[in-house]
Amino acid sequence: MAQANPHMHRPTPVIRQLDDAAINRIAAGEVVERPASAVKELIENALDAGATRITVDYADGGKTLIRVGDDGCGMTAADLPLALSRHATSKIDGSDLLDIQTFGFRGEALPSLGAVGRLSIMTRVAGEEGAEIEVTGGRMGAVKPAALNPGTLVELRDIFHATPARLKFMRSDRAEAQAIGDVVKRLAMAEPYVGFTLRDVSGGGEGRVTFRADAQNGDLFDALHGRLAQVLGREFAENALRIDAEREGLRLAGYAALPTYSRGSSVAQYLFVNARPVRDKMLYGALRAAYSDFLSRDRHPAAALFIDCDPHLVDVNVHPAKSEVRFREPGVARGLIVSALRHALAEAGHRASSTVADATLGAMRPEATGPARVYQMHRPSGQAISMAYRMQAPQTDVPGFADAPSARVEPEAELPEASEGRPLGAARAQVHENYIIAQTETGMVIVDQHAAHERLVYEKLKRQMAETGVAAQALLIPEIVELSDGDCTRLMEISEDLQRLGLTIEPFGGGAVAVRETPAILGEVNAKAMLHDILDELDDLGESLGVQVRIEAILSRVACHGSIRSGRRMRAEEMNALLREMEATPHSGQCNHGRPTYVELRLADIERLFGRT
Repeated sequence: MAQANPHMHRPTPVIRQLDDAAINRIAAGEVVERPASAVKELIENALDAGATRITVDYADGGKTLIRVGDDGCGMTAADLPLALSRHATSKIDGSDLLDIQTFGFRGEALPSLGAVGRLSIMTRVAGEEGAEIEVTGGRMGAVKPAALNPGTLVELRDIFHATPARLKFMRSDRAEAQAIGDVVKRLAMAEPYVGFTLRDVSGGGEGRVTFRADAQNGDLFDALHGRLAQVLGREFAENALRIDAEREGLRLAGYAALPTYSRGSSVAQYLFVNARPVRDKMLYGALRAAYSDFLSRDRHPAAALFIDCDPHLVDVNVHPAKSEVRFREPGVARGLIVSALRHALAEAGHRASSTVADATLGAMRPEATGPARVYQMHRPSGQAISMAYRMQAPQTDVPGFADAPSARVEPEAELPEASEGRPLGAARAQVHENYIIAQTETGMVIVDQHAAHERLVYEKLKRQMAETGVAAQALLIPEIVELSDGDCTRLMEISEDLQRLGLTIEPFGGGAVAVRETPAILGEVNAKAMLHDILDELDDLGESLGVQVRIEAILSRVACHGSIRSGRRMRAEEMNALLREMEATPHSGQCNHGRPTYVELRLADIERLFGRT
């Protein structure tokens, strides 16, 4: 049975002017999504005020208390009421909305917080008297004198008490506390010269310090490296490559981890534009593209990258929380990230993450069964040494001892004289016909011969393809693919890039596209499916790597079949030739799937395993 049209007999809507309280609550809904949003706005205000020390306290995940204190410039008593008015700010004059040099500029944070919670602000300018003001549910109190050191202390209690429906959408206290911690850490990375302290004061008292980052000294890269070690951990700092590049007014700085220091998700990816933490789809896509040749699809790189440019080259006023940006030339920003990261990874050569060796040593250590034993290595007597030699002599009469093990040691005469100056050392043995044991100046290296040679062959095939181009196969009958006008236009915009990869397309009238050539190395291709995959990538990442990824996947399979197989015995000169080629080839520290090709063990670590230190 057909229902009556619900739009029939509706009264004519009446336009009303909302009062200030409703306006502020609506604005707060955009700016203050959760307690972490309030923390972000207050810390950004403190940074804009020139603070060098910032303390953040919260209780119950920020639902009952958020308190942010700083030693910035403070505000006068006359400025306090104006600071709580909407669109009142000291950071811009309104003449040029693109010339934004600060975190905040809209003048919405404080009135929005006062509209949804119980807000109090204590502030003092150096050399003047302190002042305090309180706001509850949008109702502003009188300015009162206050005693405090120069700076500002903002306290927000009972967030969303004026809009209790929002509380139903809050997550657990633990989840909200984690979100606050993430906000503080991101801003701490952006400002390494500022000290941060985060405390959980749930239950009252001094509370518990959950994060602390002391202010760093030195030049930008030293300070940033020290701050990243505090925030992301010492392992990241030890396995990160320094990034410093510039292109057409954009400068990229920061640190990116080696491919072998990859993560199972993108949680360790931090991007900043003019020191502002952003979550921009185009920038994340560029980061993923830079590592696409070194990691499998289920692994993600770790990086902290900072783009600095003239404020007129980027628009930060495109998102309520200012978490997204729009570059005037997005292709320049993307190209800068991809080229700078790939250049740094190439310069890293055969280097692999130190966490690989740590994991190996961890697997070798026996489980502790009691107090650690301390071995005293006294100098033995001559009689003790002689007896030890006799006891350690091989007993060939033991059954099974003389059976040939799956390992070979090269005769001494065939070994290289020394391993000085060779990072991967000199080959000493082959184990299980798959692993090369090499001695270095400071320890030993274990090389997976198949994975290492597979990477070497793959890099050689890529160089050959770059020199000669991708061979294309012409279709006897061009395949016509029907698309929308918009999709057809987007494909034609990148047609030259696709042609360099062996995929030739032409417009065929309306929204149709004619596919005339496909990459020969791919064999028979479903052109329609490939074009739709390319369009999906354009939607998701703003670019398409589909054709290139497929070609490189074929090269990877060719390299796998053309490399030294597991189970093949190698002579000493062959093993050493492989080590020398690894040292000279970029990216040889990881195989085509991002796994390490070798493990390096320091002599000191090996001795520690045997209790010799």
